[in-house]
Amino acid sequence: MPLQDFIFYFKLGWAHIISADALDHQLFVLALVAIYSYVNLKQVLILITAFTIGHSFTLLLSVLDIIRFDSKWVEFLIPCTIVITAISNLFRKNFSLKSIKINYFLALGFGLIHGMGFANSIRIMLAKDQNIGWGLFGFNVGLEAGQVFMVIIILFITFLIFNYTHIKRMSWVLFISAAVFSLALKMALERIPF
Repeated sequence: MPLQDFIFYFKLGWAHIISADALDHQLFVLALVAIYSYVNLKQVLILITAFTIGHSFTLLLSVLDIIRFDSKWVEFLIPCTIVITAISNLFRKNFSLKSIKINYFLALGFGLIHGMGFANSIRIMLAKDQNIGWGLFGFNVGLEAGQVFMVIIILFITFLIFNYTHIKRMSWVLFISAAVFSLALKMALERIPF
């Protein structure tokens, strides 16, 4: 049944972002969103969708068995993408929308790498299913819904911080980016594949 497949894979996509095991995804979303404020909701949603597009493309190619990558390297590269995103934030002096356009390319490109991280698991599940299209669609909609949920929480927290404390935007970005950088660097060092 296509609807049952959609619901099953939607839940899988949602859990891929929201579960306690999804720290790498959560850190990446946090690093991407850290430089934005609540007034940039539209830009952030476009950014997150760019990530989902990259993630979905690699996942599709993997499920169709067009590409395959060694999971050790993928697991190492995922925290590397988070480290690069955090470093990009740390050296940013300007938060104008023009100056942060590169984030769309980072999100899309790094989405390709993150998509490979779950590809081996979902390839096995989808290969047994008759409705691969519904499964992929459900997973990606669940992934996007989970990311939007995270973005709303992050932007709500920034709203509270910027409106009810004396914390400046630059201080917030530096704090979040440094914390994400530290955690992601630790992950990368633990996952060195050689």
